Amino acid sequence: MELQFYGANCIAITYKGARIVIDDNLLELGAKSITKPEDVALFTTKAHDVNARLIFDGPGEYEVSDVSITGISAQEHIEGSDSLKATMYKLIAGDQSVLITGHINPKLDEKQLEAIGIVDVLVVPVGGNGYTIDPNGALQVIKEIDPKIVIPTHYDDKALKYPVPQQDLSHALKEMAMVPKENITKLKLKNSELSEITHLIVLEKS
Repeated sequence: MELQFYGANCIAITYKGARIVIDDNLLELGAKSITKPEDVALFTTKAHDVNARLIFDGPGEYEVSDVSITGISAQEHIEGSDSLKATMYKLIAGDQSVLITGHINPKLDEKQLEAIGIVDVLVVPVGGNGYTIDPNGALQVIKEIDPKIVIPTHYDDKALKYPVPQQDLSHALKEMAMVPKENITKLKLKNSELSEITHLIVLEKS
């Protein structure tokens, strides 16, 4: 399984030739969409206009090219909101698992944690400012899920026009008291390199 980061909360996961793109709303942020017609698109909130062969934007269980996808209902990261309008996605390919949280309230209940189960890689926003999870909220999610690898997303990016300013990555990581193990452009997930200690990896934009 390979993971690449394209800015904002957009991650692409490739497995056995199939590509799954999560949260490609780059067009409305002033960048180019990276979704291709043969891709599968997932959205943690409402679907955006992308050209993909399949689009999912809600809870449920899906199977795509040997990848098992579970959409888990979650509360949006909006103060005072108690509606389950967001969706977390757990993807399992072979014996490796990835959880994409999206813009959720970081307070997860037992039912959600049970559905999430064991996770190798956690992809979590850190930009905060009321729009998405802030560093403290990200830490809360990390402690609850206890992944082997954490990948931060949705932080300040001069190339993107966020509706709400986002925190700088270095500032967010300082608040989280986490130091990146490495900065890479593509994560090729190998079981032999996974440890029991949680490591933070910064995926540079592709």
